[in-house]
Amino acid sequence: MSWKNQSGGPWGGGPRGPWGTGPQSSGPNSPDLEDLIRRGQEKLRTAIPGGFGTGKGIVVVVALAIVVWLLSGFYRVEPDEQGVVLRFGKFVGTTNPGLNYHLPYPIETVLTPQVTRVNRIDIGIRTGDDPRRGAAMRDVAEESLMLTGDENIVDVDFAVFWMVKPAAAGSTEDVGAANFLFNVQNPEGTIKAVAESAMREVVGRTNIQPILTGARQNIETAVQELMQRTLDGYKAGVLITQVQLQKVDPPSQVIDSFRDVQAARADAERLQNEAQAYANRVVPEARGDAARITQGAEGYKERAIIEARGQAARFLSVLGEYQKAPEVTRQRLYLETMERVFGGMDKVIIDPAAGGSSGVVPYLPLAPLTGSTTAPAAAQGAAK
Repeated sequence: MSWKNQSGGPWGGGPRGPWGTGPQSSGPNSPDLEDLIRRGQEKLRTAIPGGFGTGKGIVVVVALAIVVWLLSGFYRVEPDEQGVVLRFGKFVGTTNPGLNYHLPYPIETVLTPQVTRVNRIDIGIRTGDDPRRGAAMRDVAEESLMLTGDENIVDVDFAVFWMVKPAAAGSTEDVGAANFLFNVQNPEGTIKAVAESAMREVVGRTNIQPILTGARQNIETAVQELMQRTLDGYKAGVLITQVQLQKVDPPSQVIDSFRDVQAARADAERLQNEAQAYANRVVPEARGDAARITQGAEGYKERAIIEARGQAARFLSVLGEYQKAPEVTRQRLYLETMERVFGGMDKVIIDPAAGGSSGVVPYLPLAPLTGSTTAPAAAQGAAK
């Protein structure tokens, strides 16, 4: 069965399908480009009698071209960017974020580097994509292995955070964005090389023990300052905001042995501390005992000397009295001796001359009756 294209196929009825429907118009038809060009030409002919070939037409075309050229000098700087204006390829100034204007190309051009974004460079490690576990860290031994000041090898992974250096206040030469763009060909590669060199220098003058324990903050600060001085010498226009140590360990081949050594050192230090604590406790006690014994000996010495001097003085005084009256002094010494010997014991006095057959002299102890305990001592003092 034959059918014609213009009839809409065997079903007829124009551009419809077998169910009596076809493509429907969803809106107004798009304007025809040729029609728009034709209308524009007609309006230009109306505005410029005689067409573009006349002098007036040429002037209008040139004026329009100049206006478009001047308008092309407007540009926008994003909030995290800074405009760097070049005049015939030479840096002439910077512009702040917002809408700005420069002389149109080719007189002036503008570059807009990002100056507020903090960038990160990892040294000694790389982040790779693992199809099974996602992001994976890979160690780069040629970057991380370093020699310490005491000739040990240490594995150091660290990160450097940097940004484009802000322009110096009132300076037209020390502009961080311009220096960043024009003074260093490969800024990231330069920063990485400077970071690795600075870290090796700082680690090379430090022993391994402080690196692994308490000197991390000092190392980070020293590396940051050294990197900043070096990059400022290059006029790289880069500000190092932070250096962060990620991992500081001995090489993986000897880490077990190194941990054993560290444990032995820790035990030795602990034992030394315990011995020092014992010494700090025992030595003061011994010094105190020695001082106490010395002071006791000094006191005994003084007491013995004073007692000896007193006895000598007493003997000399008794000797003088004896020389004056030997018999009286002899009798007094005898009585004092008897008083000292018999003063503290029970006594029975027998006098053969007394009346009675037994010769016992009645004795009345007055001290127990009166309750006086100082009577013998007082009597002895009076006898002396």
